[in-house]
Amino acid sequence: MSATTAAAGGGSLRPWLLLAPLLVFLAAFFLVPLAQVAVMSVSDPEWGLEHYVAIATDGFHLRVLLDTFITALTVSLCCLVLGFPLAYAMAAAPQGLAAAMMVVVTMSFWTSFLVRTYAWMVLLGNRGPIARFVEWMGFASPELLFTRFSSTVAMTHILLPYMVLSLYGVLKRIEPALPRSAASLGATPAGVIRHVVLPLAAPGIANGLTLVFVLCLGFYVTPILIGSPREQMVAGVIGQQVEEFLAFGEASAMAMLLLASTLVILGLYHRRFGLDRLWG
Repeated sequence: MSATTAAAGGGSLRPWLLLAPLLVFLAAFFLVPLAQVAVMSVSDPEWGLEHYVAIATDGFHLRVLLDTFITALTVSLCCLVLGFPLAYAMAAAPQGLAAAMMVVVTMSFWTSFLVRTYAWMVLLGNRGPIARFVEWMGFASPELLFTRFSSTVAMTHILLPYMVLSLYGVLKRIEPALPRSAASLGATPAGVIRHVVLPLAAPGIANGLTLVFVLCLGFYVTPILIGSPREQMVAGVIGQQVEEFLAFGEASAMAMLLLASTLVILGLYHRRFGLDRLWG
């Protein structure tokens, strides 16, 4: 073997050697536990598919799955409605103002989910500022805390930056001349948004919706602390099955169904846009 061939072979192996620690870490702390959960879902306490059958035929579990998907869809749409104008304004703003707005948007990443959830507990509480303002207006204090509304608002606040960042990258790449040309040809501002901006921003919209929806499916802390006990999400029920009832098999089956749902959503996104867009 010549020196050139040996050098080429060593060069091709070098990236894999650099990736080896990461691959070992993922195998040890992700793939192996995931395989254990999958096996436990069909083997605890006995081998079989009874946990999956129970989930598919039990009204409680089906309602939990439905509530989870409804909440995730609602939060995703709320993030889109709130995030699109903000991302559009950031993309159209001068560089300095856009940078300041980006700092404000990403500032929430500096605070933990728990702290932000507790802040919403204070705001939406019976003696919080919102309830006091409603009472000051002469109306009865509304029950805002421990409802689907409270968990939806808090999760929208937490996940909004993901939507804004997904949209901003796409909107920033739109040529400014395109909206101006449409306006010069007689298009109204709403028409420019509808017929020019939205079609060009479709990949970013799909990116943001998919990312927020998938993240929302596995939310645990926020729905547990301020959500309605009558409208639980899958992650909370899994935790309850493990901590209170020690039903590891049933919890594992629900976890695998949640993972399967996530993979289906990502597969549909990949088929339409490609996962490379989702990761940036």
